[in-house]
Amino acid sequence: MRGREVFIVQPTSPPVNDHLVELLAIVDACRRSAARRITAIIPYFGYSRSDKRHGRREPIMASMVALLLQAVGIDHVVSVDLHAAQIEGFFHIAVDTLSAVPVLSDALSKRLPAGAVIVSPDEGGVKMATHYAQQLGAAVAVIHKQREGGAETRVLHVVGNVRDRPSVIIDDMISTGGTVGGSVDALLEAGARPEIYVVATHGVFLPGSREKLSHEAVREILVTDTVMVESWHGLAVVSIAPLIASAIARLAGAGRLATIQ
Repeated sequence: MRGREVFIVQPTSPPVNDHLVELLAIVDACRRSAARRITAIIPYFGYSRSDKRHGRREPIMASMVALLLQAVGIDHVVSVDLHAAQIEGFFHIAVDTLSAVPVLSDALSKRLPAGAVIVSPDEGGVKMATHYAQQLGAAVAVIHKQREGGAETRVLHVVGNVRDRPSVIIDDMISTGGTVGGSVDALLEAGARPEIYVVATHGVFLPGSREKLSHEAVREILVTDTVMVESWHGLAVVSIAPLIASAIARLAGAGRLATIQ
């Protein structure tokens, strides 16, 4: 390690706390071994949804985790499709966010039916939906929702023409499956063809999510391997290993790095 540039590949996926402490311990070991520079490749950044307070006396966990990563000695963080762009502002070190959209768009293009519409499940995902649409040459629709409580939302209407057309629901992550399930119902009510694809970068799939995603109108679900998932019928996992390898190659010249995975 001495004098070397070190890249540590470690998603902080569930169990988040275990993987986070494991990452901190490895970084500390590398720092104490006199590594010249330490870059943490964190494909899935745990606690990323806790990026702001919704009320008083609530922690902002994404900010706290950023402070921990810096305190232990990380010099550079590389992640994939952060849940919110402002998370980069929690760091005082270099942060690079890679996009899985080109990788997933390439996989999706091989199975996408003609006339498909890219659908954002909320207003916050319009930018990502537009990116997908540009890659695939498709139209964009947005599902407008209203929050009724801390975790409850109600779909108001679909903005865009989805009638008699196949749809692709995109998101940065699927955790409980509630957002996708509600979006499927909204699209069918708006007259969309019962030929729906679901695409997300991070397949967290908490307990109970698979049941919410098991709808006869859902043809296939595509996610990347930023989080290890148990495969099931109708789920396709796309590797982002080439994307991460390319990023490491650009950040460090050949022969100057040591990689821990």
